[in-house]
Amino acid sequence: MFDLREETENDWWEVEALYDLCFAPGREALSSYRLRNGVPKVAPLCLVARNSESGGAVGGAIRYWPVRISGHVALLLGPVAVHPTHQGEGLGALLIAQSLNKAQLLGWERALLFGDPLY
Repeated sequence: MFDLREETENDWWEVEALYDLCFAPGREALSSYRLRNGVPKVAPLCLVARNSESGGAVGGAIRYWPVRISGHVALLLGPVAVHPTHQGEGLGALLIAQSLNKAQLLGWERALLFGDPLY
């Protein structure tokens, strides 16, 4: 069972460790990371999934950033990651669905995802 909640400053190290585990070294050099440089994340949409059955370990995380596309404000979804021991359980889909539902309630109309087209 996972508890989803807004990411806090205290979560930063664990979330960064999860991203390091799930993505290739040098992930910060990707073009999507350059879009994020110097831009504050959309904090209410950045969620952490903690496993309530294993002492609160981080099982997944998602972050969002504001971007402008052809004069329209949009959300840049990602990174989103799920710990390898929980991949295939629907946690990534849950993080995406919950955060996009919250984004809609907050008035966001557009979201953009960089990444693997199959995902």
